[in-house]
Order: sequence, then structure tokens, then C-alpha cells
Amino acid sequence: MQPVRYDVLAIGNAIVDVIAHASDDFLVQEGMAKGGMTLIDEDSAERIYAAMGPGMEISGGSGGNTIAGVAAFGGRGAFIGKVRDDALGDIYRHDLRAIGVAFDTPATTTGPATARCLVLVTPDAERTMNTFLGACTGLDEDDIDESLVASAGILYLEGYLFDEPPAKAAFRKAASLAHAAGRKVALTMSDSFCVHRHKDAFLELVDGHIDILFANEDEIRALYGVDDIVEAAKIAAQHVELVTVTRGAAGALLIDADGLVEVPASRVAAVVDTTGAGDLYAAGVLYGLTRGLPLAECGRLGCAAAGEAISHFGARPRADLKAFLVD
Repeated sequence: MQPVRYDVLAIGNAIVDVIAHASDDFLVQEGMAKGGMTLIDEDSAERIYAAMGPGMEISGGSGGNTIAGVAAFGGRGAFIGKVRDDALGDIYRHDLRAIGVAFDTPATTTGPATARCLVLVTPDAERTMNTFLGACTGLDEDDIDESLVASAGILYLEGYLFDEPPAKAAFRKAASLAHAAGRKVALTMSDSFCVHRHKDAFLELVDGHIDILFANEDEIRALYGVDDIVEAAKIAAQHVELVTVTRGAAGALLIDADGLVEVPASRVAAVVDTTGAGDLYAAGVLYGLTRGLPLAECGRLGCAAAGEAISHFGARPRADLKAFLVD
């Protein structure tokens, strides 16, 4: 077996977030569903960007945020994602490499621009996302590096990317390569929108290719059509080795062969922006798993990282996540 070079390899959408304050009235005016994620075209991205208030640009994307969190804990991370050879693509690559994450997927020289997500944060700290996927949609099987997949202890797949047929094929190829190399495969459902859009395909993916499943309450309900999240999580646990469900202020639950563990949410002085809370939760859990920590401790690290994420604007960690580790 090839030695483990990276703790986690994430495959996801390489997106630059543009984050700005917005009023509830603005969301209504623009016809946006508060708290959700809507896919938009390039023209809509330009129009919304012109209408929204002053924003700040931060490299994001769910899988990218998670791998940044793994690195902030001290883990070794790598990323596969598609950018264009443009300014935002250069920013994205620089930001990941600057924190020690390996990102060597070649940029595309034709087609749509690098993706961006226009994140509107209302006074209650809820975030509403409008995403132009751009170059991300070009990711396919040719971007999956067999040696890289085999060198990572856990392969982490971002549900948002599971849309176009080439990306679906890339996911299945990567999962098969990981399992052939004796590695674990994790999936985040990303959004109930994604689940409703691809429910049957997600069920097939989870049942046949996934070892570790990340979901929130809405996503796990949507996947199995069950209102009770514990019951839904137990159904999932029949198909995967570990399922974990985030519950906002109620914390998270984790279920494996040994039973159910409930972890309380971390207390924060103020909730500023919920963008990336689930991404950073996954980072803490994944880091803990790569270190062989007990399930409850993995959940605690996840909740601690999520708490750090919601205490400031942007989904990438600002504090030293190593401070949450216990010797």
C-alpha cells in the first residue's frame, strides 16, 4: 500500500466567495430564498454583484473550506478542483497553497470564468448564496490523479459538485481508486437543494461508494424521506460506517457501529455569519478521524471549528484551530 502523504484529499468546487451585508428587503426584491443556495448564470452574477453592497473576496467553496480547516488543525491536505486561468483562479490557487494545501489541478484556458459565490448575510447572520459555477463544471475524470487519491487517508467529496454527468463520473472514479488503495471515502450532502435534485443518484452513491456521510437535518430528512433525524441517521448508518448530522445550535450527532454520540454546539459570543459552519465542522471531524480520536472527540473538534467559523465573516478559519486540540 502506498504511504499516506495527505490526511485528507478534497474534491470540490473552486469558488471565490464575495460576501456582503444585505437586508431582508433586498432578498425579497431580488426574489431570493433566504438561507438557500441558488445556481445562477454569468449574466445574473454580474447583475447581482452590481446591486449588492460592498463585499469582500475570500476563497471559498465547501470542499476548499473543509480542507483549509484540516490544514488549520495541523493536518496535511490536498485539493482537486477546476479554475480558469484568470485573476480569480490565481487568487484561489494562491490562497490554498499559502496555507499548505497542495492544489495542482491544471487551470482551464478556455470556457467559463472561475466560479464565484455571492453571499448575502442578513442581520440575523443567515447567509443566502447565489452561485455561478463557471469553470467548476469542467471537472471530469481526467482531473482525478490516481496517485494523489491513493496517497490520501480520506477522500472527501463535496455534494455541490455532484451535478453534471462528468463530475458524477469523476466522483465514482475517485471513490473506486480510493477503496482500491485501502482508503476511506467521505461525502458531504452540501445542501438539501442538491439532495432533492439528485436524490436517486445520491442514494446509489452513498450505498455503494461512501464510508463517512456528513449531512445537516434538512439534508438527511430529504435523502431518506423521514422527519425524525435520529431515525434517518440510523437508516444511513446501515449503508455507511459513520454518519454525522449537524443540528445548528443543538450541536451534532454521530452514529457508527458502536452507537450514537451527541455533541453540544460550542458557545460563541455572537453569531456573525453562518457561512461555512458545516464545512468547518467536517474539518474537525475528519482531522480527528485521521488521528484515531474517539468519536465524541471528533465531534467536539467539529463543533469547536464550526463555532469559530460563525464568529466572523467568511468560511475560512481565522483563529488557530490547534488551540482546540487536547494533549
